[in-house]
Amino acid sequence: MSVLIDGLPDAVAIRCLARVPYYLHPKLEVVCRLWRDAARSTELYKAREEVKSTEEFLCVCAFDPENVWQLYDPNRDIWITLPILPSKVRNLAHFGVVSTAGKLFVLGGGSDAVDPLTGDQDGSFATNEVWAYDPIVRRWAPRAAMIVPRAMFACCVLNGKILVAGGFTTCRKSISKAEIYDPDKDVWVSIPDLHHTHNSACSGLVIGGKVHVVHKGLTTVQVLQNLKEGWRVQEHSWVHGPMTVVKGSLYVMSHGLIYKQEQDSRRVVISASEFKRRIGCAMIGFRDDIYVIGGVIGPEGWNWDIKKMSGIDVLTLGSERPVWQQAAPMTRCRGTILGCAELRI
Repeated sequence: MSVLIDGLPDAVAIRCLARVPYYLHPKLEVVCRLWRDAARSTELYKAREEVKSTEEFLCVCAFDPENVWQLYDPNRDIWITLPILPSKVRNLAHFGVVSTAGKLFVLGGGSDAVDPLTGDQDGSFATNEVWAYDPIVRRWAPRAAMIVPRAMFACCVLNGKILVAGGFTTCRKSISKAEIYDPDKDVWVSIPDLHHTHNSACSGLVIGGKVHVVHKGLTTVQVLQNLKEGWRVQEHSWVHGPMTVVKGSLYVMSHGLIYKQEQDSRRVVISASEFKRRIGCAMIGFRDDIYVIGGVIGPEGWNWDIKKMSGIDVLTLGSERPVWQQAAPMTRCRGTILGCAELRI
């Protein structure tokens, strides 16, 4: 009878393999068939939880190259490239991205590609497709489509379920529709509509267990605490710019500064003047720090060259005086960041 490791019961052997870092799992698979099956088993990932060897990865997709995602391993300062997202939409953009139930989800969005002959956008402006990346088998798979196609919408995770709201639908019309997805049942359900729409992109944040939908250009924020009560409109007067939540607190990059934003007040955390010329970068809270990723540096003076960035700047918030550090740059992706999320494996 075959065993995973000679002299050890399989229950013990699987716990040994669970301590192997995720970036080495492809090497486990070439040892033998038993190790390959173990590396792609849910038992191994349950064991990783039990022996406290789970790892956090930063997932990033940029405009260049199209439909490519990379994972950043902060413990080893390396990047892992995922299989290409198999969407039929070229340069899928303006989508929602979150992680829950151990998977990375990419939802909706449309195409930023332009037909060189007609000048029209390639494909649909908004789709309802949903893709999930399973790090166990390292493959993308389609999941139940959203009820409403949408792009540039709010997307976040609330109590393990994916909530989407607002955005623009296929006719490029802003919508107030909202829905929620159960990843275990693979089912979408409509929930109360937003109070109002706005002719601009919106984003979703979870702060204090409440969903906040922020429209670019508006000082009001629509808040959802529970589905029975629906949405309510609050005046927050937050500064506008890239936003992220770290340890329950909201941080905003605006006018060359990073603020810690409270409901009615804010304080400056640190200068971010080096990012003032950078367009299309992303800011995300990751492992209790703030990561500023990629983007494009526009022309300066008579220099018309546009530089696509692949660098990662990390603001360490845990120290008494936050400081900027640099992580390893992305090895495949560069330019405008289309989506990023944290994935625990």
